[in-house]
Amino acid sequence: MSLFEDDAYIYRDTFFVYLKGEDRPTATAVADCFEKLGSKYVVGEIREVDGRFGSVTVKSPQDSSAMDIAFVTGDEVVEQIHNLMLEFRTMTLTGDDRQKLEDFQQCTARFDVFHFEEQSSAGGNSPDEMVDPGGLLLVIEKLAQLTGGVALDPQSQTLL
Repeated sequence: MSLFEDDAYIYRDTFFVYLKGEDRPTATAVADCFEKLGSKYVVGEIREVDGRFGSVTVKSPQDSSAMDIAFVTGDEVVEQIHNLMLEFRTMTLTGDDRQKLEDFQQCTARFDVFHFEEQSSAGGNSPDEMVDPGGLLLVIEKLAQLTGGVALDPQSQTLL
């Protein structure tokens, strides 16, 4: 069951990790990657498509958050990368960000990382209040390392 269907969680944000389609990991590799993070993360409902990673739910009880992560490929991803490249051309990038942008141009697939907050921990917080992104950022970093991918915060247009 998706966290979108779980009343215990409130959707907060979406991040992306872009990768080359041929670098799509197995479901086992993704599960192992998150399990190495230790007991602070609970991996559940991992799905495979043709022996490769399809989607997973990762909960971070310590951060009172969770993530639904899904693999996406196809024209939608290629078009999004093209549009983002047009936007990035208007920005001044330096050092490491330039290399990330070069890597980004080669990508043909992505992980959609939907970030959720546990309602019980929200304590009446408004949707505009900041949620601690610690668990989310670590999961995104691990996905990027696993696949040689590039992470993106689409709201700030920041390469992570």
